[in-house]
Amino acid sequence: MEEVDKILIHALRHVGTEVGEDVDSLKRFTSDLIVEAVVRCVRVIEPGLGGALPTSLPPGMSARFRVGMSLAQACQDVGYKGEIGYQTFLYSNEPEIRSLLMFLVEKLPRERAEASDQSAGKSAVLQRSIAAAIRTQLAASWVPPNCRLPLHCETQNHGALHSFHVQPLTFPHCTKTSDKKHLKGLPPCSLHFTRNACAPCSDRTGSVLSEVQDYHRDVLPPVTAQASSQASAVASILERHAAELSAAQEWDNDWKSQGLLSRLTPQEYRSRKSSRLRKRIEEQLRSAAAPSPESAFGVSRSASELTELLQTFKGSAPSAHVLTKGTHFTHAQKFTFTQEGAATSPVLAGRQSEGDAQIRQQEELSSLQQQFQQLCSEVDQLAADIKHLNVTNAQVLDELKQRELRNAEEEEKMQVKKKTADLLPDAENNLLKLQSLVEGGAKRVVNLASQWEKHRAPLIEEYRRLKEICSNKDLESNRKLSEIKSLHEKIRVSTEEAKKKEDTYKQLVTELERLPKDASRSAYTQRILEIVGNIKKQKEEITKILSDTKELQKEINNLTGKLDRTFAVTDELVFKDAKKDESVRKAYKYLAALHENCNQLIQTIEDTGTILREIRDLEEQIEAENGNKTVSNLERILDDYKAIRQENAALAAKVREG
Repeated sequence: MEEVDKILIHALRHVGTEVGEDVDSLKRFTSDLIVEAVVRCVRVIEPGLGGALPTSLPPGMSARFRVGMSLAQACQDVGYKGEIGYQTFLYSNEPEIRSLLMFLVEKLPRERAEASDQSAGKSAVLQRSIAAAIRTQLAASWVPPNCRLPLHCETQNHGALHSFHVQPLTFPHCTKTSDKKHLKGLPPCSLHFTRNACAPCSDRTGSVLSEVQDYHRDVLPPVTAQASSQASAVASILERHAAELSAAQEWDNDWKSQGLLSRLTPQEYRSRKSSRLRKRIEEQLRSAAAPSPESAFGVSRSASELTELLQTFKGSAPSAHVLTKGTHFTHAQKFTFTQEGAATSPVLAGRQSEGDAQIRQQEELSSLQQQFQQLCSEVDQLAADIKHLNVTNAQVLDELKQRELRNAEEEEKMQVKKKTADLLPDAENNLLKLQSLVEGGAKRVVNLASQWEKHRAPLIEEYRRLKEICSNKDLESNRKLSEIKSLHEKIRVSTEEAKKKEDTYKQLVTELERLPKDASRSAYTQRILEIVGNIKKQKEEITKILSDTKELQKEINNLTGKLDRTFAVTDELVFKDAKKDESVRKAYKYLAALHENCNQLIQTIEDTGTILREIRDLEEQIEAENGNKTVSNLERILDDYKAIRQENAALAAKVREG
């Protein structure tokens, strides 16, 4: 059973049970360890059943009995058909625990066993424990905080009531290459942390890199300290990593779908995409910066800001002469302010009192408002007139174009008619000339057609050849593109296989380190061969014993049948002669007594064999009971009974006091 116990302990460790290195058999399993092992297995088999079960026994005896009953019920729900109860966990014996653990280990999912065989490093064990804890918490039903029992404290605590909030984090760049990649897309004049604004861009980039590294090393706090609360750190890190992973996947998909078809390098493809994006942004900004007639009064400031943004986006200083063209409103405003200054200067110079000054100011203000309203009405009228004139001008231009087209058509018709009228006086000669011209034109057409055919045939052949070459190149490029995609897929698969093999290698290394150094492969092989040989010998002996038993049973059956037949014949013959002779009658009585005594002797022998078998069975049961630690279990039961009585007495005293 040592090999079986080692296999069970190995499986329980992979499930997550904390079995010590000194525990090498089930004899050394304590009640707490048995409970933990069973709960871990049940959680893996049925997370819904094992979610609410504790992994350790509570201190109170009544709570221990309840936990034992719940564990027994969970094992029965999983499918265990053997005899099980709270005594299996509290007062355990080795055979029952071995059979229970063997059943639970066999019920573990296949993928769980395969995963445990593949990776057993520290990181893999940590990931499995995290996944098991999350799976257990997800499988457990939620209970309000006021209704939670001590059993729920392990899976449901107050920490689960906090919601996660994502906050922006700053990750330090460890290498210069990453910093350069990070700063590559920025314009030279927009880099931060510059020491000298007039230095060249290359010097400023180097200084920026050094200052960024100094900032990351000396000033930037750790990632866990950047979040406002500890609960937000994990969510923020996961969100940042998910964003980076999604960006990498998007770039990979974009490169495989469009980048490979462009036949450019990744750097050229990125630069082309960035240049296209910059052009689109510039076009949008230019269209937004262009003034429209409807928004001429409020567009000056926004247009200047957009122009400055355009100049900054291009990397040059904003020009002061862009979008500075004056409008009618600006000229009217300047004229009004000039008149206001000219009108108010003599008033301010010759005012006599504050009352007169206020009256004059009010009069001037009212007159200026009237002038402003009049100017606004005139501007509106002029704008309406301009719109009307623009519409009229467009209509006139359309009519002019149509008339010019009609005039051109009429002139062509007139020229044709004029030439026809010139040819009418000498119609016969003109017809002959026309026929000769037509015949000459036909001959030229035929000649040109023959020449075209001479030139057309090689051109068509060249066109077909080039088209075939182009199609072959397209096919070749498509084939190479498919090969590149397949290579990418093979690289990905190979990378995954390499990771799996690396995990397997780590697992084998850890298992090799755990193995005793003095043991060798030949010793294990020899031991396995010895076990196989012993099993074969035992099988042969069992087969031989079974065959001997069958032969012996056949002989017994044959002898019994022969004896019965012989006795029947003898009884019949002697009974016939017993009617005539007294001595034969006595012989018949002796024969019947002998037969009965022989039957009793055979029955006694059979009873003796049965008694011997029962004695052996009883001896085996006695040995099994001695192995079950019945005496120690009885002592523990008595101690637990006394503890329960003490608890009941304490509870009764509390009830009386209350």
